[in-house]
Amino acid sequence: MRLKTTLLGILALSLTVAMHAQKPTQVWLTTSDGATLLHREADLKWSKTPATGAIISVDDAKRFQTIDGFGHALTGGSAQLLMKMTPAARNTLLHELFGNGDGQIGMSYLRVSVGASDMNAYVYTYDDMPTGETDPELKHFTLAEDEKDVIPVLKEILAINPRIKILASPWTAPSWMKTNENVKGGALKKEYYPVYAQYWVKYLQGMKAHGITIDALTVQNEPENPKNTPSLVMTADEEAEFIGQHLGPALHIAGLQTRIIAFDHNCDHPNYPETVLKDAKSGPVTDGSGFHLYLGDISAMTQVHDAYPQKNIYFTEQMVVAYKTKEPMPIARPFSRVVIGALNNWSRNVLLWNLAADPQNGPHTNNGGCPMCSGSLTLDGDKVTRLVAHYTAAHASKFVPPGSVRIGSSCEGSCPAEVVLRTPKGKYVLLVSNPDAEARDLSVRFHGKTFHTSLAAGAVATYVW
Repeated sequence: MRLKTTLLGILALSLTVAMHAQKPTQVWLTTSDGATLLHREADLKWSKTPATGAIISVDDAKRFQTIDGFGHALTGGSAQLLMKMTPAARNTLLHELFGNGDGQIGMSYLRVSVGASDMNAYVYTYDDMPTGETDPELKHFTLAEDEKDVIPVLKEILAINPRIKILASPWTAPSWMKTNENVKGGALKKEYYPVYAQYWVKYLQGMKAHGITIDALTVQNEPENPKNTPSLVMTADEEAEFIGQHLGPALHIAGLQTRIIAFDHNCDHPNYPETVLKDAKSGPVTDGSGFHLYLGDISAMTQVHDAYPQKNIYFTEQMVVAYKTKEPMPIARPFSRVVIGALNNWSRNVLLWNLAADPQNGPHTNNGGCPMCSGSLTLDGDKVTRLVAHYTAAHASKFVPPGSVRIGSSCEGSCPAEVVLRTPKGKYVLLVSNPDAEARDLSVRFHGKTFHTSLAAGAVATYVW
C-alpha cells in the first residue's frame, strides 16, 4: 500500500510539472524609459527548439529558503501623509498596495519604527521626559503619538490583509536612558538595560491591544550609525548582552512570541551578527540577522547563513530612488542588487525604505533626517505618483506570495540577474533584470521544454508559468 501511494504521488507530481511546462508563460515588464510599467505582455509558448542566447535552466529539485514577503517601511511620515488623504482615496490606494486582486500588488511585509524614525516630522519616543528627569518604572509610557496616524493606517491595512507580517525597529531609546541624554547618537546606559527590555514589552503589548501583532523586531536600526536624528549606537557585544540577558528573558516571561532579529545594518560588517549569534545567551533566543546594502557586498548574508545555517536571514532596508540618472524608471540596477541579490543570498524577505513622501521628500527630522529620501510613492493630498521603488517591490510582491520557496537555477552565456521561486499553489516565478547597456536574448529551460525571449537594456521582467 505504501509503495502504491508513493508511486501515485510521483505520478501526480510528474503530471503537475508536465502541465506547467505546457501552459504559456505570462510576462510582466517594466522598461527604463517608463513607457512600460508592470505591463502584461504577450504570453510565451514552450517548445523543444534549441536554447539560444543566455540560457537559464530551472531545477525545482533544489530548494532553499521560504519567503515571508515583500514591502516597504511605513514610516511615521508615510502614515501622516496617508491620513491626510480623503478616506475614499486612501482606501483605494491601500487596496492597490496590499490587496491581491486585479490591478493590486499584494505587498505582504511592512516595517514600522518604534517611536520616530528620521522620516518623521519630529522626534518622539513612548516615554519622553523633561531634561534631568527619568522614569525607570515607565509610568509615563504611551503610544499616543502612534495612535494619531501609524496605528490607524495599520488597522486599515490589516483589514485588507490580516496576514501581513510586521517588523518593528527603533531609531532611539528615550533620551533619559542614554549616555548623552540626546535623541541623536549616544549609547544605552547599562543600568537601563532591564528598563528598556520592559519598554519593548509595553510596546508589543500595547500594539497587540490595538489588534496589531508585531511578528519580529530588530533591537536597533543601524546600530553603527550615530548620524541620524534620531539614532543610538550599540556595539555587537552590547546587543548580545541586551538580547541574551534582558530582552529575550523579558519577552519569554511576558509570553510574547515576537522574533528577535540581530544587527539591522550594512553588509560590510557580517561579524556583528555573528557575534550575537555565537553568544551563549543571545544566540539561542535570536531568530536571525537583518541587513541593509548601503555598504558592503550582499554576499555577506550568505557568509552569515553558512556560519549559522539554522538561523534566518532578512533584508530589512534599502532606499531606492531615481538619483543622478537620466532614466525615468531606473529599475534594473536596484532590482538586480537588492531584490534578486537578497533572494539569492538566503533572505526570507525584501523590505525597501520609505513607503511614501511628499513632493519635497518630507516629512523628515531636522539636522539628521533624509532630504533625498523620496518614497515608493509621492503623495500630494489625494494625488499619487508611483516611483521606481514601487515597481521594484511590485515586480516581486505581486507574483511571489508568502510561503513561496526559492528553487535552483543556473545560467550560461551573457547572463542577466535572475532568481526562480515556486509558489504555494505550484506556480513558477522567474525574476529577471538586465542592468546592462544592451538587450539580452534569453532562453529558459524547464523539464525538457524551452521558451525564448529578449529583455531590453535597463528592463525588468517577471515570468510566471
